[in-house]
Amino acid sequence: MERVEITRECEAIQIPAGTPVTLEKGVEVFITQSLGGTYTVQVPAYGGLFRILGKDADALGKATEQTPDNALAAGDLESMVWEQLKTCFDPEIPVNIVDLGLVYGMELTPQGDGSHKVDVKMTLTAQGCGMGATIAIDARQKLLSLPGVSDANVDVVWDPPWNPQMISPEGRERLGLD
Repeated sequence: MERVEITRECEAIQIPAGTPVTLEKGVEVFITQSLGGTYTVQVPAYGGLFRILGKDADALGKATEQTPDNALAAGDLESMVWEQLKTCFDPEIPVNIVDLGLVYGMELTPQGDGSHKVDVKMTLTAQGCGMGATIAIDARQKLLSLPGVSDANVDVVWDPPWNPQMISPEGRERLGLD
């Protein structure tokens, strides 16, 4: 864990509730995980764990993510959406949601202004998993940061039920399952 002091007020998402919170400048935090351009931090003053997006990494003294703002063809956007979903992690598991086999589908719908709406169907490793709201909010926020995306919806579904055979070969390797 790395101890840092927040250098400016920044937005965070409470884990697992998914509640937005503003962390004050000067608050001490401990970075417990930094995967996919987001940071999971323990904040003793606020009593729990919070997720900070890469766009606010500078508040932690880290480099911020830059998203290209060039125009995209639909095929490029689809690839970018899948790559962006691969930057989403359960705060407790070091494998992205795509390689965990949690994303069941993604659909792009053209909007009248030339942008696209993204609809994602995903599940969790167990119905009792308290991280669902946090993961869905993280995925939605990251999708909305993509150029060409004007709306995003992430639905958590339970059919079919997830099982470990859905983990990709890359995910299995990362977890030491093979």
